[in-house]
Amino acid sequence: MEKKNSQQLKINTHCDCNQQPIANRVGQRKKSAALLALSSAALLLPALSQKSLADTPPENIKLGYRFSSYQEEPTDAAKTFGPINGNASASVDRYDIDINQFRLIIPVMDQYSVTLDLQAETLSGASPWFTGEVGGQTKLVMSGASIRENRDDIGVNFRYYASEGNAGLTLSHSSENDYVSNAFALDGAYNLNEKHTTLNAGISFSNDELEPTQGLIPAKITTGNKDSLSLFFGIGQVINKYSLIQTGLSYTNLSGYLTDPYKYRDQRPDEKQQWAWTLGYRQFIPSADAALHADYRFYHDNWSVNSHTLELAWHQNIKQYFKMVPYARYYSQEAADFFSNNAKLSEKYYADDFRLSTYGAVATGLRIETSYQNWTFLVSGEHYDSDANYGLYSNNEASPGLVSFNLITFGLDYEFN
Repeated sequence: MEKKNSQQLKINTHCDCNQQPIANRVGQRKKSAALLALSSAALLLPALSQKSLADTPPENIKLGYRFSSYQEEPTDAAKTFGPINGNASASVDRYDIDINQFRLIIPVMDQYSVTLDLQAETLSGASPWFTGEVGGQTKLVMSGASIRENRDDIGVNFRYYASEGNAGLTLSHSSENDYVSNAFALDGAYNLNEKHTTLNAGISFSNDELEPTQGLIPAKITTGNKDSLSLFFGIGQVINKYSLIQTGLSYTNLSGYLTDPYKYRDQRPDEKQQWAWTLGYRQFIPSADAALHADYRFYHDNWSVNSHTLELAWHQNIKQYFKMVPYARYYSQEAADFFSNNAKLSEKYYADDFRLSTYGAVATGLRIETSYQNWTFLVSGEHYDSDANYGLYSNNEASPGLVSFNLITFGLDYEFN
């Protein structure tokens, strides 16, 4: 049976980089490793990430830790085909993932810093193997046995700071028993118009090598290779002392083996081109001592996938040492042109992977931060629910494998004097 979800990475050929389930990102991690390094989105260390990309170099050594528990909800028994424990239809537990993340930021002289990121994941559970029609209904067939595996990431960022901006180089390595990825990224920011306007640009490249584990049912290949090249350009503009706007364009070219070797019915093109446009607005409200964050993202690729992501967050300061951030995110995706729940094997390309189907998703979450002297404590929770009826696109068939999950994160930061 299928060992795991391993697809294209964040990024992210399930195109929703910002919203997709962590298990999907685990499956796609190698594709987007370099692009994630560019955006510093690979880690759930928002406070340290934002500070490390400021134009002012860090004055002190900073240390951060995050622990995250990700749990997918069991499959819908009515949409799952057995036999499992004698039942022709029964729910099946999906992925559980524990994630440990460490970040160390070290200032070097007056204009440089070095950031070290470490991440260790432990994954267990079952994943969708294929879909098919049973008794006139589309059913999901899960992998026959629960998998368990570990993944380790390491990344190093070297950054130079100047009054006009900053520039950085990131090197990263990711490995597990069947996958190795190496990536690098260059990025920079330049301020003009008395620092009211900021230009951002970046380029990244990753090379991924796959050696699928051959289980009871052999994987499609014994070895595979994939390359990813990403480009990004953005601009931020201060409107007044309380508001700013920012926008950006990104392009990613994937080439090589993009098929999921563990899925029973999966054959994808060996090239994928992705475009994304982002728009963000920040508004501080003095009377409430709070800020509104609004973000929109449009995505398109040459597999005919289009998607929209809208996120709203309210950053509320509570006295001096507390911050509360409730947020909501909506996502809608159109299916790839070769997606089908009942793939025709005579076609050149086909996939019944739910990450390439049409659907919509809603995520709601809350993050709470508190500071005491040199310490910062963080706790956050998110619930994600996907459903074909949530989407804006209704002209494609929906997958029975759509996922819902819960994510809880605990964090601790310390800044040395």
